[in-house]
Amino acid sequence: MPQRVGTQPVIHHSGLGTTFYGITHAASTPETPIHQYRGIKYASIPARFRQSQLLTTLPPTTDASRYGPICPQLQKKCFEEELFGLGQDVPLQVLEQNEFECLNLNITCPAGSPSRSRLPVMLWVHGGGDRGYGSSWVYDGGSIVRKSMLVGKPVLVVTFNFRLGLFGFAASELIREDNKAADDAGVGNYGLRDQRTAMEWCHRYIQQWGGDPTNVTLFGESSGAADILCHLLSTANDRRPLFHRAIIQSAIIDHTIPNVASAGWHISRVMASLDVSTIEELRAISAEKLVKNSSGSTLRAVDDGTFFVPDWRLHLLPDAHSTAKPRHTSSRSRSRTRAKVPIHQPLIIGDTGSASLVWSLPASLWTSHAVVRRLNAICQSVSAASLLLGAYDISVATPDDEIVDRVLELIGDTRVAWPTECAASRARHHRSGGGVWRYVFDQEAPAGGVGHKADLAYLFDNIPHPFATPPAGSPALDFCDSFDLDDDDEEHDRKFDSDGEDEWMEPPVDEWAYTRVRDTMQERWIAFAHGEEPWGVDKVFVFGPEGEIGERSCHIFESRRRKAVWEEALEPLGMQLVQKVGMELSRGPPIKSGQVKY
Repeated sequence: MPQRVGTQPVIHHSGLGTTFYGITHAASTPETPIHQYRGIKYASIPARFRQSQLLTTLPPTTDASRYGPICPQLQKKCFEEELFGLGQDVPLQVLEQNEFECLNLNITCPAGSPSRSRLPVMLWVHGGGDRGYGSSWVYDGGSIVRKSMLVGKPVLVVTFNFRLGLFGFAASELIREDNKAADDAGVGNYGLRDQRTAMEWCHRYIQQWGGDPTNVTLFGESSGAADILCHLLSTANDRRPLFHRAIIQSAIIDHTIPNVASAGWHISRVMASLDVSTIEELRAISAEKLVKNSSGSTLRAVDDGTFFVPDWRLHLLPDAHSTAKPRHTSSRSRSRTRAKVPIHQPLIIGDTGSASLVWSLPASLWTSHAVVRRLNAICQSVSAASLLLGAYDISVATPDDEIVDRVLELIGDTRVAWPTECAASRARHHRSGGGVWRYVFDQEAPAGGVGHKADLAYLFDNIPHPFATPPAGSPALDFCDSFDLDDDDEEHDRKFDSDGEDEWMEPPVDEWAYTRVRDTMQERWIAFAHGEEPWGVDKVFVFGPEGEIGERSCHIFESRRRKAVWEEALEPLGMQLVQKVGMELSRGPPIKSGQVKY
């Protein structure tokens, strides 16, 4: 039962044999009291490149007032902070990096919820590729929990860390043999299995915080959303589902997931650079050195013949490329149901406009001639390349000041927008037309632009607004003394020169539009976690631009996304070739010595 010792929240957990000492969240008010428990270790790692093991006991007392260590990675601001253009006045959040102590989670909950409360649990899977962490202040769950209490539908939000990069996704035949000797299932996918272990931990132990282990919603963005798709298509989920619905936000879906033999080349390259020849020698290399030697290549899932169901790719391909028939009955989300979970869990799925902005820097290096040459080389067919070039209005005559925007459109469609539509379409097919809710997010980020991750600014409501100083409960203030939003650099960025006079520019998003989109997104996600239909299943929900919200006809795609172009130019090429085009262009052109472009 939750208790208080002085002003500190306390939970005595008989299942884990410990007493947790948490904190009162900065966003807590007398009307909406919120507690947070940080850095709770959920699994142990017996060795590098081994599967994690669920922790079932903890020491008699556990300090849950501080964030735990994160997976080793390059020490930089997280992608979200970079994409939102936060200045130097927002300090770097520095957390300890520890390869073997990084599997920990954070629980944000309504204060004093007894175990019988059985509140829905929202489990966040962070994105960022080979860097990032669930403990980021950007993902703090305080605002979502507060909103859930205000609308009378309280939830718990759980964020967690898992292994990334080489530590989380290394795979090769050598590692397979090592894992087999240790009786580990499969090889690689250590980060995905960490995520599954976090789900198992919640299933066993979250009730003590008032959570319902039979009502868990996975939600995630970018590579985290792609990981959720992996779990939906996993053998473990087929046999014993541990989550009951999912929200997939701007997933970077990879249909070219390698097998173990193909994935092994990266490990071979790393081992050669480190002059080691055995797995034990590789394990002896420091984590810091491994990060430096493996940076630049984002490792993710591997098809090891164990993790995925046999026909998993058919669930992601466009309808014309798949004749698979549903193996399970359809499912619709029902309010507060605790019936047996169907394998095809209900989904919310969507993407942001201009998702390709995350690849703006490498894309900016392309010239018209270079793009045409590269697409011809990738397609290995003049007619196929011409189809693609014509659809996106790219030719050797395209001006340099226009080519980058057209390349970004092509990257966004091939890497995010079209794969998202294909995944949504296949999900509907396997659910007999129901259980899938589609949205498009075209609202500008508070600092401008509708780029990748713009939706996170509204969903978590932790990014400083350009129209106001952060509220007293802002998680950003929880790890630093202050945000100085009025310093000289910020002021300079907000001004422009007109006829020799400085004038203030209007903020890209005003407070009315921000509040409208934030409240609607949080309320729809919370309702879905409670088992309600977030909107009509035959509609598309729009967020933005300029504060627009609401259900729209599915025909909205004709104007909001390049659906006609997808059907005309992408479908004939097939998903594998389309994704190769997106991958190649998003890396930028090869840079020759002494050159910026070629």
